[in-house]
Amino acid sequence: MSLSSSSPAPTASVATSAYAERLRLPWWAWPVGIALAGLLAVELWMGAPGLRSWLPFAVLIPAAVAALAWLSRVRIAVTDGELRVDDARLPVRYVAEVVPLDAVGRREVLGVGSDPLAFVVQRPWIGGAVQVILDDPADPTPFWVVSTRHPVELAAAILAARDAA
Repeated sequence: MSLSSSSPAPTASVATSAYAERLRLPWWAWPVGIALAGLLAVELWMGAPGLRSWLPFAVLIPAAVAALAWLSRVRIAVTDGELRVDDARLPVRYVAEVVPLDAVGRREVLGVGSDPLAFVVQRPWIGGAVQVILDDPADPTPFWVVSTRHPVELAAAILAARDAA
């Protein structure tokens, strides 16, 4: 009996990702959030006698951990000809231009003169962003603004995926 060293080719295609990032909270937000929940639980604990006194700890601290995890859930990826931001998907064939933004540029784009139809995923703890200008006559959304820690790399990945498509 001989064993073949070559493995059969997979039948399903594997998704390749040109760019992937998760918009996590900074590390210091976790101890601050849990400490605030603990402080609130202590305040409620002091006013309730008996078994009810531990209920704030059992509810507030896990709720704070869940809220912090929920704030860190957003993922950005450029894969399979799409820009994926959380659950939203944008085929890169509709991208006209991508502009990397620093904190000042993001503030300007999202400021008073911003378009109310724009798709925005903005995280205040992340300074950079990209503005993805769309070219889709069927879509009323003029552009997307997406927070990212690496705006130049994300812009390059979107443009490379668009040019490859």
